[in-house]
Amino acid sequence: MKRTFIPAALALLLAALPVMAAEPPPSLRDAEELAPLPNGAWLALDKRALRLVDADGRERASLPLRGEGLDLRPLDGGALAIVVDSNAERLQPVRVDTRAGTLAALAALPDTGFGIEAACLFRDAQGLDHVFLVAKDGQAQQWLLGGEYRLVRRLALPTGVEHCRVDDAHATLFVAEEALGVWAYGAEAEGPPTRTPVALRAPWGALKDGVAALAVLPGGLAAVDGKGALLSWRRAGANWQPLPARRLRAQGLASGAGASASLLVRTGKGWQAPVLGWKAGTPAAPTLPVVLPRMQTEPVARAGDAADDPAIWVHPTDPSRSRILGTNKKQGLLVYDLQGRQVQLLESGRLNNVDLRQDVRFGTERFDLALATQRDENAMVLFTIDAEGGLREAARLPTGLDDIYGACVLRTPEGGMDAFVNDKDGRYEHYRITRSAGRFGARLARSFRLASQPEGCVADDRSGLLFVGEERRGVWVTSARADQPASLKMVMPVGPLLHADVEGMGIYHGSKRSYLVVSSQGNNSYVVLDAAAPFAVRGAFRIGMDAVKGIDGASETDGLEVSSANLGGAYGRGMLVVQDGFKRLPDGAQNFKAVAWNDIAAALGLDDGAR
Repeated sequence: MKRTFIPAALALLLAALPVMAAEPPPSLRDAEELAPLPNGAWLALDKRALRLVDADGRERASLPLRGEGLDLRPLDGGALAIVVDSNAERLQPVRVDTRAGTLAALAALPDTGFGIEAACLFRDAQGLDHVFLVAKDGQAQQWLLGGEYRLVRRLALPTGVEHCRVDDAHATLFVAEEALGVWAYGAEAEGPPTRTPVALRAPWGALKDGVAALAVLPGGLAAVDGKGALLSWRRAGANWQPLPARRLRAQGLASGAGASASLLVRTGKGWQAPVLGWKAGTPAAPTLPVVLPRMQTEPVARAGDAADDPAIWVHPTDPSRSRILGTNKKQGLLVYDLQGRQVQLLESGRLNNVDLRQDVRFGTERFDLALATQRDENAMVLFTIDAEGGLREAARLPTGLDDIYGACVLRTPEGGMDAFVNDKDGRYEHYRITRSAGRFGARLARSFRLASQPEGCVADDRSGLLFVGEERRGVWVTSARADQPASLKMVMPVGPLLHADVEGMGIYHGSKRSYLVVSSQGNNSYVVLDAAAPFAVRGAFRIGMDAVKGIDGASETDGLEVSSANLGGAYGRGMLVVQDGFKRLPDGAQNFKAVAWNDIAAALGLDDGAR
């Protein structure tokens, strides 16, 4: 089957699409692929060249190549376009300057190792441009464009994909599978791969023929089927509402942008603009502010879901020599410097959560202590930390739990340390860490439970509050004091801002107020709220990609930790460290990302002062 590549929507459109578009000039009647530009100019592709044509039909520039797969996104004064060089099987980006009337071929992308069947552009919420490249056998790659081309991730798509397009506003990649129908995938590299059917062929759906072209509409999708009918679907929440088909004997599609965006259809009579009574479907969710990571650690030494929870140890005299602890739940405890280099590994088994406190007192003895949950033994593992940040396992303390999971610790007003550990069945055990005759121990102080599975928790040494997360329900608060009843009060339920699973938690202690930071795993974001009643919500943010440094964003975060200590340089007002569930740019084993608190405060307008 001959491949037909169709341009995608050129901007994020939220309005209805009720009017007929301007038709291309007669000189473009026979163009095989067409892309309208915002100022009335056109890009046209045929078997011999890519051409820039003005609104009056005059050719301004030409780029000789045998190409297919035209797609573009607008830039100031023109556009970024892509074309697949059919001879070289390489993607050719092109800079379009409509003011100067020029086409400039940029460096071709590196060889993918496969023949390219489909290619489409994606502009993400940060304004970064990506391209998806798809092979006939289902291999696919996502590349970051810009100053330096970088492989973001590899994907497994269906076999026989010949067309793809991306809805930037909803971050959705559409692919047409020749034998089955149209699928919608998540275009954002972060997070787990997801797909939903838009329209499938019988017997799985009502689609009668294959799809020969795709184009994005505001809140929806258009396609041409194998018999030339114009099909369209409108977003309806997580589903797709099919609209009546129109018999046009169409051969191709092109979509453009503007106050009233348009759809062009290529028939045997050339390119035409049918009148559309289009009403946009479900709008895209509000965009959260994005902060960039300043550093990422070296990856953990195990594949799959391995990294889990970090903690931050502050050097007593030189903050630049502070350490980041991180659990590898398939191996043990890792220790990193502030540049992300691994400096120590303690192979203590399947450790899940870790937390620490410094200057813990037992009589005349003082220790910096870290505590982690060991899932094979349902025990707490206690580590001592020396003055240079070196760790040593000091004790394994049994619990009464059957499936130990999360943990956090409290430095008590008396200078000792308490530990809170939980079970997947909702139980919490509160232990007082003891020391006698040179040995560490643990004494059960109280117990309480949640109705369903918890994990993340954090104790506020200043206020004496304990925040606990119930993964599917939200964040609770109670007293962290062993001599107080564990009366739970809901602080923030799962809802529009906080998405299940509720995971890692940390407290930032500013001079004016303290903030609770919570991992909203379900939408790859982080919620910030006051750590004191009435627990006002200050906002949420995402951790994005630093294209210059080659650091990917963070997603599906399990554990996190935040410190307000002056750690020097970019971290003068503190640091947030998060576990990254999906390492990209390129794919790899999981790691941890560090964000400067100053960047978070600027993004959310926080006035917290310095500690």
